[in-house]
Amino acid sequence: MILRRTCKEVTALLVAREDRALPLVERVALRLHLAACRACPVFERQMLTMRNALQRWRHYTEE
Repeated sequence: MILRRTCKEVTALLVAREDRALPLVERVALRLHLAACRACPVFERQMLTMRNALQRWRHYTEE
């Protein structure tokens, strides 16, 4: 099925999403998988935590 993705494929999509906009089919497949999987949402939260920490670090100034 075109919308079914493995955890390995979903982690690759989550990483790719950091660099580019995903096409509609990939976004839908990602949402469906994240709704059904227990592990991948944890990885997604870890990615978001790292992204937020890096953004804060980039904008950090010592005053």
